[in-house]
Amino acid sequence: MVDPATLVEGTAEWARVLLPLPVVLPLFGAGLTLALAHRPRAQRTISVSVLSIVLAAAVTMLVLTDRGAGTYSVDVGGWPARLGIPLVADRLSTLMLVVSSLVTLAVLVYSLGQGVADGERGTPVSIYHPTYLVLSAGVSNAFLSGDLFNLYVGFEILLVASYILLTLGGTRARVRAGTTYVVVSLLSSMIFLTAIALIYAATGTVNMAELSVRLQEIDPDVRLVLHLLLLVGFGVKAAVFPLSAWLPDSYPTAPAPVTAVFAGLLTKVGVYAIIRAETLLFPGGEADRLLMWAALATMLVGILGAIAQSDVKRLLSFTLVSHIGYMVFGIALGSAAGLSGAVFYVAHHITVQTTLFLVTGLVERHAGSTNLDALGGLARRAPLVAVLFFVPAMNLAGIPPFSGFLGKLGLLQAGVDDGSPLALLLVAGSVVTSLLTLYAIAKVWNRGFWQEPPAPEDRPVREDGDVGGGVTTAVTVGERTSATLLAPTAGLVVVGVALTAIAGPLFGVSDRAAADLLQRTPYTSTVLHDRVPEVGR
Repeated sequence: MVDPATLVEGTAEWARVLLPLPVVLPLFGAGLTLALAHRPRAQRTISVSVLSIVLAAAVTMLVLTDRGAGTYSVDVGGWPARLGIPLVADRLSTLMLVVSSLVTLAVLVYSLGQGVADGERGTPVSIYHPTYLVLSAGVSNAFLSGDLFNLYVGFEILLVASYILLTLGGTRARVRAGTTYVVVSLLSSMIFLTAIALIYAATGTVNMAELSVRLQEIDPDVRLVLHLLLLVGFGVKAAVFPLSAWLPDSYPTAPAPVTAVFAGLLTKVGVYAIIRAETLLFPGGEADRLLMWAALATMLVGILGAIAQSDVKRLLSFTLVSHIGYMVFGIALGSAAGLSGAVFYVAHHITVQTTLFLVTGLVERHAGSTNLDALGGLARRAPLVAVLFFVPAMNLAGIPPFSGFLGKLGLLQAGVDDGSPLALLLVAGSVVTSLLTLYAIAKVWNRGFWQEPPAPEDRPVREDGDVGGGVTTAVTVGERTSATLLAPTAGLVVVGVALTAIAGPLFGVSDRAAADLLQRTPYTSTVLHDRVPEVGR
């Protein structure tokens, strides 16, 4: 009979072997694809293989963390955690890793299909593949980092890659949007780096497990300043109002696959960082009321902006901002139910928002535009595209029994259980936002898919002439959509629906992740190897 202790230790060793792979493999693959710049087929093979292995490793780690001891860590280079960089896998980080790996792989396959459909016209493949893999490594590093400065490094890796991806094609609109994105990202990074420097000056460490103890021992006023600095830096990256104005102007101009992966992932890395800050570094609810007001404003301002849009990409960008408010709502409640609802909603929203932007890319390929004034009749001309849009759109709007409804229901229940006037106000704001989301989605469906298209002379003309819909800058309007574009999109639609079918087990994982976040001990004891951190420097 197998000794349970031996089994647990064996499981832990497997988890530690897998832990660095989501960071190391994409970086290694990026180097290979850059070296094979003139062999696009080899680049495609390497990219798909690397991200497939990363997805398999992420799924394995999620199973090991959820069914095993819950949290595993690796001290990079063999240095002690206090001196080196720990990588940490717990239920929250591995769940985020699974969802992010899934959507990055699906978007990669979509972009490859688009390149094949366009005959690789104008496609900067030698740049695209290494940059995309570096982006994946940055996201994984941010999710797995147990060190505040290494979290900053993860952000910078994915941001540098995103600067390049955002301006692929070099059109005027993309360069202009990329400039805005770069300026805002650099500003948020400077704030984050300043906060790290001040935290190190106050505590003598940037290890997050040690900070969970040392930050509680410094002057409360100093701690509050450090807390607010981190929230501002993370709030810009997560697009929390009033720090979200940059997003609707930056994302819509990018190629369709790039917009999809940005919308699905990049803001969620900011949300993940807020979760860590509020539960591990600054527990006790010092900023809960501020976050609640920010969540309410993010919901309402975002969805009102969406309603005012006539372009599908911009409309979806504003709904992205709006639904960040739901996640911040759950975090601000600070309860197990609130955190569980926020974690579930992050997993749901990454999948659904990515899917909708991929479908929008298909719409652009069929109609040559995403402007509602130029669309119409797509339900008749492209019925499969219409179905692929309708299902995730209803999911985003929170129509029963989809996962969007279940996630919102969990957050609303957590708000009602809290019972405070501000929490109940947020419950009301959440309901209003959900109804307005349905209205915005119905407008897209009615004008873009159901109504008759306008006459050619009535269609608006884009000033920049950029009708690109993906990695390439050329789109053949009205062409038949290839299976290599439809397959990854349909696959993500199926995943979004499957989240409803597995909502029970997924909520179970998010419940256990929330319990670990509030308890904090599983994280700190694993990273510090049960060593109590020294007080002071």
